[in-house]
Amino acid sequence: MNLKPWLEEIVSGIEPVPEELLEEAQRRLDNLTKPKGSLGYLEELGKRFVSIRRNLEERVKEKNVLVFACDHGVTEEGVSAFPKEVTQQMVLNFLRGGAGINVISRFVGAKVKVVDIGVDADLSHLESQGLIIRKIDYGTQNIAKGPAMTEEQALSAIKAGFELAKECFDKGCNLIAVGEMGIGNTTPSSAIYAVITGKPVEEVTGKGTGIDDEALKRKREVVKRAIEVNNPNPEDPIDVLHKLGGFEIAGMLGVMIAGAYFHVPVVVDGFISTASAVLAYKLNPVIKDYLIFAHKSEAYGHTKALEYLRATPLLDLKLRLGEGTGAVLGMCLVELGEKILHEMATFDTASVSKGKEV
Repeated sequence: MNLKPWLEEIVSGIEPVPEELLEEAQRRLDNLTKPKGSLGYLEELGKRFVSIRRNLEERVKEKNVLVFACDHGVTEEGVSAFPKEVTQQMVLNFLRGGAGINVISRFVGAKVKVVDIGVDADLSHLESQGLIIRKIDYGTQNIAKGPAMTEEQALSAIKAGFELAKECFDKGCNLIAVGEMGIGNTTPSSAIYAVITGKPVEEVTGKGTGIDDEALKRKREVVKRAIEVNNPNPEDPIDVLHKLGGFEIAGMLGVMIAGAYFHVPVVVDGFISTASAVLAYKLNPVIKDYLIFAHKSEAYGHTKALEYLRATPLLDLKLRLGEGTGAVLGMCLVELGEKILHEMATFDTASVSKGKEV
């Protein structure tokens, strides 16, 4: 089945956030009992939420975070401090509620949905515990030797993410975040950054989970070799994805496309999920208007990607865990921005004198 026409139709159907709604939301913000702009980016978040939703009265109803898990063949090159078995072990930890993403999501009031999109193990027995199985394959291939996946697999993973997001939206979710788990996935992300942004490999490839200097040198050589062996077209994000990416990167890309298509804000996490955002931006720059970048990761090279996207992250807490942890914190701020827009009194309703324009 050729999924390319489906993707092209969806991406071409994405519309910009209506300028008139942004302006109307701004007028409401300017009439609240505060000096104009005094709540800074919180005001912007409230404005963007209702404008993306095409409804100035919209409230945050349900928050979901989709956490995609995938293994990577490139781990055989020694690019990670952890063995690939940790991916499946962490999936079980997510399902038991013991991971960082679970703790933060409980605090924020977000629902965690864990997706096996490419773990190198049969996890079908975990469906009864809530695991969502959308497995494309048992991990990707080694990008240092050839393509990570076929083009059809890349498109299937994008469609899986898109459909999962739509299922969330159909059940009432109107604010969604993306996260991931995959030992070795900073390596394909670095390769994607290097190709799409044109930055040198050394500027976008760091220590990931904490490898030593010798392993970092090897990792950068692996990224260079992957780019040389696969020769991806930087103007074709699907070519870059299928040659260098991961199924979780593709799944998160699908969620971002769905958010833009169905008018739901998507909160982006750190280093890995921003690789999906870079690909989304390359597919259609309008998608970026539906993305909210939660934080600046401590992962080396993330700043370069944010600069490429001209994106302003909400937080800088020196996070580098992944899983969607930073994105869920970002959701909390989006909801706060929405509450400011709707719950603060206006000058008229509070009988407060409005200051003079200067």
